[in-house]
Amino acid sequence: MFAFILKRMAAALPVMAVVAAVVFAILRLTPGDPAAILAGDSATPEQLDAIRKNLGLDQPIYLQFIQWIGHLLQGDFGTSLLSGTSVVEMIGQRMGPSIALCISTIIVAIVVAIPLGVLAAWRQGKLLDRMVMAASVLGFSIPVFVTGYVLILTFSLGLGWFPVQGYKPLEEGILPFLRSITLPTLALSTVYIALIARITRTSVIEVMNEDFIRTARAKGLGERAVLLGHALRNAAVPIVTIIGVGVAMLIGGVVVTESVFNLPGLGRLVVEAVLARDYPVIQGLILLFALVYVLINLLVDVSYTIFDPRIRY
Repeated sequence: MFAFILKRMAAALPVMAVVAAVVFAILRLTPGDPAAILAGDSATPEQLDAIRKNLGLDQPIYLQFIQWIGHLLQGDFGTSLLSGTSVVEMIGQRMGPSIALCISTIIVAIVVAIPLGVLAAWRQGKLLDRMVMAASVLGFSIPVFVTGYVLILTFSLGLGWFPVQGYKPLEEGILPFLRSITLPTLALSTVYIALIARITRTSVIEVMNEDFIRTARAKGLGERAVLLGHALRNAAVPIVTIIGVGVAMLIGGVVVTESVFNLPGLGRLVVEAVLARDYPVIQGLILLFALVYVLINLLVDVSYTIFDPRIRY
């Protein structure tokens, strides 16, 4: 297993190198001039040239790329063109709300979706099954920002139970933290609840038709014991896979959700950096997201051996 993990980490290096090169090329080919944004509308050509020279943007692109890669290899993600702050420091300052939102979303999605999927499989073709499937189609079809605005209108502006926007860290008290994170979590988790519930239902139904399930029933085991003791464990591999994919997809969802609820996390930082053409910040964030995606896939592969002992690496 240790050798497998080392191989996967080694295989991730060329992937990260390709991501770095592609991101750098795309950002440099995208229209927009950071110097013009920094200088403002009234800047003269001489002032723009001075800013480009100061930022190193007047150098050939290949030289900028070599310098950037050299700094990356030393653990330096660069410095923001706008604020002059280290990219690593900016990511560290904005990471808290995003981590809180991702963790709470995954917890809510797993706690709600897996029981719903199992119940739907158990009552296949019945009213409960149809209701769960209809709700999952609805949850998967409605964009996150629409769900977010509906929640704000209902529970913030209408009932006044939760703040309209903003984030309170856990250090300021658990109740303010929960009030600030509840609506964003509900908005973002609807998509993942729908996705995980559908996959859980399909996987459990497939396993329930296997021969070993009929054998377990023939031995006199009750339906609940068969479902929870045999079917769910053997259906776990595709469920874990879709949870891993869902965690990776959270990156896109976080950007939208943090913008709707004005959470000062990494998603908002991406939007701000893109609007300002802040190249170092965008590059650093995309590399971070790519690394998270690689690590999540590695964790999913390793978890297969836990749920299915037949899988060996």
